Amino acid sequence: MKLKIDNDALIEEFFEGTLLLGLVAPIKDYQFSWQLNQMLGFDFRINNEIEIQLNKKSRTYFFSIYQYAVPSTSLVHYLYNNQFDGEYLLPEFKHLDFLWLIQGDEITPEELNALMQSIRALPNVQLVTEMTNEKIKNKQHLIF
Repeated sequence: MKLKIDNDALIEEFFEGTLLLGLVAPIKDYQFSWQLNQMLGFDFRINNEIEIQLNKKSRTYFFSIYQYAVPSTSLVHYLYNNQFDGEYLLPEFKHLDFLWLIQGDEITPEELNALMQSIRALPNVQLVTEMTNEKIKNKQHLIF
C-alpha cells in the first residue's frame, strides 16, 4: 500500500486562520527584522530550522524565515525572505521583498490595520498589502 501525501489538505491546514501580508522593503532581511524589533517592539529572530530550501535549475536556494512568538498567546509572526540570489519563494510576486505570515490566535481587522500602518511608517517600506490565499499559486513554498 502506497501512502500519498495530500498536499491540498496540508496546505489548507497550514493556512487555516492565517493572515499573509506582502511587503516591499528593499533592504537586507536582518536590517528589516532589526527595525521591526527596535521600532515596533517585536522580537524577531532568525529560525534556521524552518528555513525553506527550493531546488531549481540544479541549484539550491535558501529563503530565511524570522519568527516571533507573542508572549502569553498562541500568536506567531513569521517573516519570510521572498528573494535569494535572483530566485523567488513566490515567483508570482517578484515585486515583494518579504512575506509576513500571522498564525495562531485570531487578530481583529482593527489590529491588522494598526499593524499594517505601523509597518508602513518604517523607513524603507514602500508597500504593505494583505494577500488573499486564492491569489497565491505556490502556497506549498511557504510551508515549513
